Amino acid sequence: MNGFYKAVGYTFKNELLAKEALTHSSYANEFGVRSYERLEFLGDSILSLVVSEYLYENFPDMPEGELTKVRAAAVCERSLYEVASGLSLGKFLFLNKGEEATGGRERISILADIVEATIAAIFLDSGIEEAKKWIMTNVKFVIDKAVSGKAFKDYKTQLQEIAQSGALEAISYRLVDESGPAHMKMFSYEVLSGDKVIGKGSKKEAEQRAAKAALEDIL
Repeated sequence: MNGFYKAVGYTFKNELLAKEALTHSSYANEFGVRSYERLEFLGDSILSLVVSEYLYENFPDMPEGELTKVRAAAVCERSLYEVASGLSLGKFLFLNKGEEATGGRERISILADIVEATIAAIFLDSGIEEAKKWIMTNVKFVIDKAVSGKAFKDYKTQLQEIAQSGALEAISYRLVDESGPAHMKMFSYEVLSGDKVIGKGSKKEAEQRAAKAALEDIL
C-alpha cells in the first residue's frame, strides 16, 4: 500500500481502511470483502460539508443560489475524476478480471467514487481535521475552477441550461430498460425534450450518457 500512501500524501494507521477505499464491488463480491461503497457514501457528505464551509467562509458576498451551483460543480463526478487522475488512483484499485478487462481503472464514475471513499477513510482513520486538510490540498484546485466558472458542468446541467434558455422544451428522463444482478444493475434511459426523444444512454451513468448524446446532436 506504500504506493497509494505516497500518491495521496497520507499514511494510514489502519491499512484495512485504505484497502477498503480501493476495493470495487466486483472484487468485493468475488472475494468476500467489503467494497468502497459505504465509504463513498460517507465521503460524499464530508466533501460537501468541507466545500460548503470553505465557500461560506471565503466568499461572504456570494448568494445562496450561486454557492449551491459552485459547490455542485466542485464536487461533481467530472471534477472528482480530475482529482483522481492527478493522483493516479486508478492503478491502485482492486478490481475483478471482468471489470479490469472493460476499462474499470479509467472509468470516470469509479475514479470519482475512489476520491470520496479516500476522504471517508482518512476521516475514520484520523478525524475531520485530517480529512479537511487532505481536501484542501488535493481538491481545492477544482473548487477554485468552480468559483471562476471554469469547472466542468455535467451533461445534464448543460442540457438543462439550454432548455432554460428557451432553445429546447422541458427536459425529462425515462427509464426504458433495466437488467443484470442487483449489485451490478445496468440501466438504459432516454432523454426527452417535451415529448421528443433526443438522446439515449446506458450503464451506470445512464442519464449522463443520454444527456451527452443529446448535446452532441444539438451543439
